Amino acid sequence: MEAIAYERAANVADAVRSAQTAGVAFIGGGTNLLDLMKGGVARPVKLVDITHLSDDGLDTVRTRPDGGIRIGALMRNSDAADHPLVRERYPLLTQALVAGASAQLRNMATIGGNLMQRTRCPYFYDTAFAACNKRTPGSGCAAQDGYQRMHAILGASAQCIAVNPSDMSVALAALDATIEVVGPAGARRIPIGEFHRLPGDRPDIDTVLRPGELITAVDLPPLSTSLAEHTYYLKIRDRASYAFALVSVAAALQMQGERIAGVRVALGGVAHKPWRAAIAEGLLTGQPLTDANLHEAAAAQLRDAHPLPGNRFKVLLAERAIVRALNIAAGRESIGVTGASA
Repeated sequence: MEAIAYERAANVADAVRSAQTAGVAFIGGGTNLLDLMKGGVARPVKLVDITHLSDDGLDTVRTRPDGGIRIGALMRNSDAADHPLVRERYPLLTQALVAGASAQLRNMATIGGNLMQRTRCPYFYDTAFAACNKRTPGSGCAAQDGYQRMHAILGASAQCIAVNPSDMSVALAALDATIEVVGPAGARRIPIGEFHRLPGDRPDIDTVLRPGELITAVDLPPLSTSLAEHTYYLKIRDRASYAFALVSVAAALQMQGERIAGVRVALGGVAHKPWRAAIAEGLLTGQPLTDANLHEAAAAQLRDAHPLPGNRFKVLLAERAIVRALNIAAGRESIGVTGASA
């Protein structure tokens, strides 16, 4: 058994100071990190406990001057999902958080930790497979010629085809969230679309966080009443109970009569990061809400997909999921069953 140092940080500055050596990891709820440590995937030399930071606002939801909200990074997922400001102004986020895990995990997991989730690719999690560029750069990617059902169809590389597992992050992508972090050089703000990385030739690096930086908050900009009223998070998975998404869609619509005045769509389960469906959004904005327009936009969004033999079904599944999520958000289709097999 490897020795691991432990330190409980008193505040953000203390935590950042304690993380200035290689091999240090912050631990909050620990719902992902502890699993990785048990399996020998993560091997930190020191854990910095951030669950008792005294800084104000780290575990609360507050209204911002611009009418948006700020969610502290240490807030539990269950508390954030049930907070009145989140439920009333950003129901899409509540839906995604509730879809993301069991109640027990939501009671432990934090907002900041959810952003830092690592892939659930079985070749990454199982150290018996030596070839995993995300775990050991330069070792290869066993998934390329292996079991590909859960893997990426967008933005992948020859080095890695793993997907990001976070449901919350997909909703945050659709809501144009901004992540605030604090590090040795001070505070900085990172748009959610820039926070997670595509694999490229360094799939072992999941985010743009710099060494020693700590997530402190997630900011959501104001959302119009119309968009808040017409949202839906659709998660398609192999079973309706706790499972990771084959494909998920975070959708929000702003209607003017029969026309789409504004639309937000983000996809999960298809890429190394939450995938904003900008092509579909551009084609739908200003157009009538018809099945033909929805199908055309969804097909255009997936036109550049590069599936492998084991996940080719995901292309059509993602197209149909976009159409269904937008129809449900618009009230044109009933919710029905949330879990499905494909």
